[in-house]
Amino acid sequence: MSAPSAVGFTHFLSQTDAVGSVILFLLLVMSVATWYLIATRAIAAALMRRRTRRFLNVFWNSPSLQSVAAQLDESPADEPFSNLAQQAILAARHHQRHGANKLNESGSAAEFLTRAIRRVIDEETARFESGLTVLASIGSTAPFLGLFGTVWGVYHALVAIGMSGQGTLDKVAGPVGEALIMTALGLAVAIPAVLAYNFAVRRNRLVLAQLDSFAHDLYAFLTTGSHMSDAGANVATMSAQAAHGAA
Repeated sequence: MSAPSAVGFTHFLSQTDAVGSVILFLLLVMSVATWYLIATRAIAAALMRRRTRRFLNVFWNSPSLQSVAAQLDESPADEPFSNLAQQAILAARHHQRHGANKLNESGSAAEFLTRAIRRVIDEETARFESGLTVLASIGSTAPFLGLFGTVWGVYHALVAIGMSGQGTLDKVAGPVGEALIMTALGLAVAIPAVLAYNFAVRRNRLVLAQLDSFAHDLYAFLTTGSHMSDAGANVATMSAQAAHGAA
């Protein structure tokens, strides 16, 4: 009855060698990094959603772009949508005042505005993807690291059993079962990382789709002075009038 009580995680830690200790340390670092990224990204996402709702409500209820620009000057952009609006307004005003004096300002005002909007979207995309490489790397390598620890533990357990000359089931099952702890730890580290990565990728895709839609509306607003749907209605009206005149 004393042998089974000696087998377990505590006994495994006391019997592990330098390689096993390094693997355990790496898994611990991966786990801490995973949960740190999960916590920080969850808090940042919650703050961003609240700030985005507040900004969009202010933006679409403002009487003019001048009013939006004044509010952005008072409270600097702190989320992607307000940053996009601020940079687009600044780009439109800059091209209107100074024209195309540099190579990166060449083209019409619409082309310059398009490049400015695209640049902001690319910057926000890169910011959204920060930390995802770490989660993806942990999710893909932690199981194999745990499997390597298991193989290493089984090898040393079998060598020790062979040298002792005692190949009974109780002498084999205990050390091999302890070695499987490494595989379980690897999976315990990898599963949260994979789930967090998939959730973050989906959330980023939805936010970027909304940001792209807002960019189209903002572009139409800055170039035509009306909302996207209004601009489309104006084009349809002009087309109908032209067809009627031609008839």
